[in-house]
Amino acid sequence: MKEKVQTLNEAINLHISDGDSVVMGACLEPMIPFAAAHEIVRQDKRELTLIAPISDILFDMLIGAGKVNKITGAWAGNVSAGLGHNYRRAIEEDTPVSIKVDDHSNFSLGLSLLAGSMGVPFLPTRSLLGTGLLESNDALKVEEYEGEKLVFVPSLTPDVAVLGVQRADKHGNAHLWGNTGVAQEAAMASKKVILLAEEIVDSAEIESDPNRVLVPGFKVTSVVECKAFSHPSPMQGYYQRDHEFFHDYHKQTKTREGFLQWLEQYVTGVNSHQEYLQKVGYENIEQLKIKSKRLAAPVNYASE
Repeated sequence: MKEKVQTLNEAINLHISDGDSVVMGACLEPMIPFAAAHEIVRQDKRELTLIAPISDILFDMLIGAGKVNKITGAWAGNVSAGLGHNYRRAIEEDTPVSIKVDDHSNFSLGLSLLAGSMGVPFLPTRSLLGTGLLESNDALKVEEYEGEKLVFVPSLTPDVAVLGVQRADKHGNAHLWGNTGVAQEAAMASKKVILLAEEIVDSAEIESDPNRVLVPGFKVTSVVECKAFSHPSPMQGYYQRDHEFFHDYHKQTKTREGFLQWLEQYVTGVNSHQEYLQKVGYENIEQLKIKSKRLAAPVNYASE
């Protein structure tokens, strides 16, 4: 099998282009690929459509950096504080750019990606009936089927999915555990898949537990070994959430000038994810590491 290991710089440069639709943050609050978002800013990728149910401050940061022209999602902001200042400035003041929003619920966005992964044009649901989403997203259509009203949720087939995993092999086979959100649907629906892995392991380790594999390796475009790629979001079994970092972001980004100072400090003023971790402080990353163990029960895959 072909090896797919690349550096973060290579993966973003080769596989994300201006104008692409990109899934980032498919696991909701954990496993958010912040390292990839920072590299997108450094490489000045523009006019992106961001897709995710919840990506905490990742969306807000990319909006403030002027890299986004559309969001397809359920929520954008700062989970610790509620409000994303850059998102609000973009909506209310077109600062730094105007953005379009295709509203979804978490569930309907999952349906869109699932439909894309299945190769069907839409999937039906009752859950959006009576909601304002039917007014704010005109792609959601109410139709009748055998006398019953249903909402037809159109499929999504993003250009790229950037997903985080705990471990992967060099061929793109990977394990993801904890809250997987819509990561599998996003991977199967997208044309390209970039995996950010906390560690790259031997294929035998992945093969030992096939039920934990997120997506078959042949669907993966690139694998990046990137320690603490999800900081400040948590990673099940590896890192806790850096609450203080989120709180500081909320305070610093209340003004446009404050955000630009934050961006310079943590993103544009460093050359790599390694330098970002150095700026955050290795001692802080060490304190966030999970110290306890809560292991799953062993399973037996033997057939005879």
